[in-house]
Amino acid sequence: MGPKTFINVIGTRCHPDDDAKFNKWYDEVHIPMLMKFKGMKKVTRYKAAYLPKDYPTYLTIYEFASKADFEAYSNSPELAEARKEMAETWKERPFELTWRVQFEALKTWER
Repeated sequence: MGPKTFINVIGTRCHPDDDAKFNKWYDEVHIPMLMKFKGMKKVTRYKAAYLPKDYPTYLTIYEFASKADFEAYSNSPELAEARKEMAETWKERPFELTWRVQFEALKTWER
């Protein structure tokens, strides 16, 4: 059995006035910068349909072929550059990264 898919799940929330700016930046700047890392297989973003108190508005799932790819990404120049750009873009009113967690796939069912 080979490496298992590994995901990095990020929950974020921004100031309501920054919603359009945040989404445009995330989709057109942040994700393309991170996708330069060759070990990242795919990225999917979600917006909460129902928002319980204290939950993030946005959820992003970064998918890697393996835990080793995620670990390499964690120390990659692509991530370092994206973090630097993010700090500069959002220095006036930062968005909130509410939580971050990683999971390794156990099994997948598909139709």
